[in-house]
Amino acid sequence: MNRNYTKKASDPGKVNCGVKARTEVQLPDTPATPVVNPDLTGAFIKVPLVLAETTLQVVVEADIPLDPPACEIKRVLKDVFLTQCKLVPVGPFTEINDSGFFTSEGAKLFIEGYIRKNIEYAPKGCNSALRTLTAKVPFSGFADLTGDLMNLPIFGFGEQRRAQFLDPKHGESPRLDKYYFQNSVVYNEQPFCELISAEFFELDFSPNSFDSHKGKCSNNDSFNKLREKIVTDLTLKVLQVQQIPLNGGGVAGNRHEDDC
Repeated sequence: MNRNYTKKASDPGKVNCGVKARTEVQLPDTPATPVVNPDLTGAFIKVPLVLAETTLQVVVEADIPLDPPACEIKRVLKDVFLTQCKLVPVGPFTEINDSGFFTSEGAKLFIEGYIRKNIEYAPKGCNSALRTLTAKVPFSGFADLTGDLMNLPIFGFGEQRRAQFLDPKHGESPRLDKYYFQNSVVYNEQPFCELISAEFFELDFSPNSFDSHKGKCSNNDSFNKLREKIVTDLTLKVLQVQQIPLNGGGVAGNRHEDDC
């Protein structure tokens, strides 16, 4: 018995699994003349201005527990993270053209963060797999940037005033139920930090006695604590968003929005 098999033509709409496409038409491209402020000498821009670029040396000692105990430290990789970087002006302050804003020639920089360490070590045992431990070593401190500022930070200060009244029945006594208040608030641009680089120097060792010449690693030969003495040279920028002349003229750090 002969059977005739008829092959049906494939449906083009089903071959491409429902993907729709189209050919884009090229559009004409004509250069446009930009509109530029004709008085560029009087224009200002608001950008992050570098106040200081400094290298801080962070010295810290830490004990890191190891579980399971280690026989040998193979490798230690490190990164630094800043969780706080605050600039505090300490003066002397100089007012900018009676504007109520002041530049500060002195400042303290407070930093806080941690060194993230990835420790690879060999535990006890002949065929033990390498272990990995991630530890955070915290640090904090401050630096005196007085005399090291490349550009001066700008801060505005608010005022709070209170007026009191005399008791009309007793002229020699003040009223305690009536006051007049006046205050002004100035919102400043917060200086911030930007990490540039970190260089680490460290000494890692077991604080307990450890004999590495026995050729094996038993319970008595392993160590469960790693003591680290770390010196980190941390380089960073301190910046503040300020308004400065577009042509770069004038004294950097001595202009503010209200001066325009």
